[in-house]
Amino acid sequence: MSDLRKYLQPDGPFRAADIRPGDYYELYRGHPIECAPTGGDGARGVATGVHVLDTDPDVEELGVDAGFAPEPKTLWAPDIAVGRVPDKPGWIAGVPPLAVEYAGPGQDDETLAAKIAGLLSHGTRYIWVVKLTGPRRVEVYTADEPVKTLGPGEVLRAPGVLRNPVPVEALYDRRKSLELAFSNLLQREGYNSLDEVRAEGLLAGIEKGIEKGIEQGIEKGIEQGIEKGIEQGIEKGIEQG
Repeated sequence: MSDLRKYLQPDGPFRAADIRPGDYYELYRGHPIECAPTGGDGARGVATGVHVLDTDPDVEELGVDAGFAPEPKTLWAPDIAVGRVPDKPGWIAGVPPLAVEYAGPGQDDETLAAKIAGLLSHGTRYIWVVKLTGPRRVEVYTADEPVKTLGPGEVLRAPGVLRNPVPVEALYDRRKSLELAFSNLLQREGYNSLDEVRAEGLLAGIEKGIEKGIEQGIEKGIEQGIEKGIEQGIEKGIEQG
């Protein structure tokens, strides 16, 4: 029997304030739901997802396993929460605009379904569930549309939260994630591509070279002028003498 069925009715006695940071529990209507440590695939997946999401030019706040308490007897901790993650202690009131979950072997589907429904009902706009069993894919949940399943070669979008689309593979493929993270970091500095950085560096080098050439030309001209003047002065003096 899943934790969700076991504690479905009536409301339990626990409140979010009873759970301490580091406890392996979430809360559903006052009942604790155990959250076991993740396996290697889930751990690497979360790290990979953080690379690409945290570097998006429009993202200012992101957290891993951040505890959100939209009501006193509920506490959800998405694997990755994008937005609304303040830099201060304590559980966070409300829910994140974008939540990402990694579902590997042993994931309790009913508990996950309750978590998804709870987050959406309290205002989360997008939930991406990365499936690590079977063919890699991402399930997309929103409040107003049926669930969508996207696979490799397709992209995820979160308008109003992320500026850039996210290829499905970037949430579990480290190389793809780092490539996109690099592109995001360039955008944060005002560049659309590495070619723009190279072009700017080349232009700056040319300008510097021209300046240096002019400077050296002037110095050389003055030096040669002085030498020529001295030489002509000596010659003139000898002639007149």
